[in-house]
Amino acid sequence: MKVTFDPRTDTLSVILKDSPVSESDEDKPGVILDYDAQGNLVSLEILDASKRVTDARKVEFEMVE
Repeated sequence: MKVTFDPRTDTLSVILKDSPVSESDEDKPGVILDYDAQGNLVSLEILDASKRVTDARKVEFEMVE
């Protein structure tokens, strides 16, 4: 999984799987979901991230056992 924030475009991207995107859908305004050819979610993009996320430059990761 890879998370990137582009301050120039104010876009936060979460790539779940390195796979070609076959279809994209704007589920909610400013939230774009990308799917592979089998319909699996491979990434999501949040537009205007600084307005939607508490701190787009900070990512916390927690593994639950």
